[in-house]
Amino acid sequence: MFDAKKTKDECVLWIQKFFEENGPDCNAVVGISGGKDSSIAAALCVEALGAERVIGVLMPQGEQHDIDMAYMLVNHLHIRHYVVNIKDAVDSVLGSIPQELAVTEQARTNLPPRLRMSTLYVVSQSCNGRVCNTCNLSEDWVGYSTRYGDSVGDFSPLSHLTVTEVKEIGRLLQLPAVLVDKVPIDGLCGKTDEDNLGFTYDELDRYIRTGEIADKEKKARIDAMHRKNLFKLRLMPAFGDSEKQESLE
Repeated sequence: MFDAKKTKDECVLWIQKFFEENGPDCNAVVGISGGKDSSIAAALCVEALGAERVIGVLMPQGEQHDIDMAYMLVNHLHIRHYVVNIKDAVDSVLGSIPQELAVTEQARTNLPPRLRMSTLYVVSQSCNGRVCNTCNLSEDWVGYSTRYGDSVGDFSPLSHLTVTEVKEIGRLLQLPAVLVDKVPIDGLCGKTDEDNLGFTYDELDRYIRTGEIADKEKKARIDAMHRKNLFKLRLMPAFGDSEKQESLE
């Protein structure tokens, strides 16, 4: 049985310890999308460090239809925030690619999250910060993140928590319900996460925690996605890694 209060308290202590060891006077820098993960990660940082040490960065690409959710979050938490519109940067990069190189749709889709992460590090290094990763276990399990985009950061409070568990913590933190229970949209192609995945987060979370799932086709799909995307969760392979490991055995 998941104990949201115990997990929340332990996570807050973990964030405090991370900053004690990796920058006692540093700020937590969080990319704020208006979705549950960035909202809950930011709220955990506020409880751990105080609102004065948490910085939100809103990064729309042109017009963002739900930008009001991001503003709701930073105003609710009373945290300092900056708005950096990445549209010109995205257009500039794509416009600079030689025409003979046909940029794939996947490359176009993944460019914005990678530029957002670069933006977070610009802010972080200018504000004595540490970048908060906001990925959760469910999304990571099936590779639902962009490598060197939203999949990275300096510390990650939610990476071992499923969507279901993250939501429980969000309610415990007394965030506005619309931020916790908002239907997640991938932010890349405009579809809901569950439309893209082909299964619900409830089904995925139950399978992750218990190994139980009724639909064999969905099980096969989840397993295939997990295997295919495991590389995103591992450190970059480097020549000599196997030799070093063998020398330790």
